[in-house]
Amino acid sequence: MNDGNGLDNIKGLIQQEPLLVFALESEAAGEFDQYHPLIVGIGKVNAAYHLTKYLQSHRPSLIVNLGSAGSHTIARGEVVCCTRFIQRDMDVRGLGFQLYETPLSGEAPVLEYGLTVPGLPQGICGTGDSFEMDHKTDDYNVIDMEAYPLALIARKEGIPSCA
Repeated sequence: MNDGNGLDNIKGLIQQEPLLVFALESEAAGEFDQYHPLIVGIGKVNAAYHLTKYLQSHRPSLIVNLGSAGSHTIARGEVVCCTRFIQRDMDVRGLGFQLYETPLSGEAPVLEYGLTVPGLPQGICGTGDSFEMDHKTDDYNVIDMEAYPLALIARKEGIPSCA
C-alpha cells in the first residue's frame, strides 16, 4: 500500500479514526492522550496480541506505529517512515528457507506495506525479539521489536498503515 496520494491522504485518514500504537506508555509521554493510543508492550507477540484484540471491536482509519527505534545509519531523534519490514530473528535457512522468511506462511522475506510520508527518509525496519547491540547487516537500517507484526496485521486487515 505504498500509494502516491501522499500527505493529503494521510491527513484525511488522521482526521477520521486513527489508531496510534506505542510499545510503552513512556514513548507516548502523554502527548497523544486525545487519540487514546494503544500500548502494546514490548516484542512481536505482545504487539500482535494487543493489536488483534483491539481490532476485534474497532476499525481504525489508519494504524500509526510510533515510538523509539535504533539505527546504525540514521541520527538519533530523526523521524523515519518505514514501508518495508523484516523479521530479523527469523532464520530457518537450515531447512531450505530464505533468511527472514517465515516457513509456510506464503509471505515474502520482506514485507512491503504502508503509506509514505513526503519529506521523511525511508527506512527498512528489522523487527526482532532481541535488543540488537551489534548491528552487522545492511539488510535493514531501523531496528525495533514491534513493527513487523503491526504492519502485517494492518495489511491482512486492509487498514492503511504508517510506521
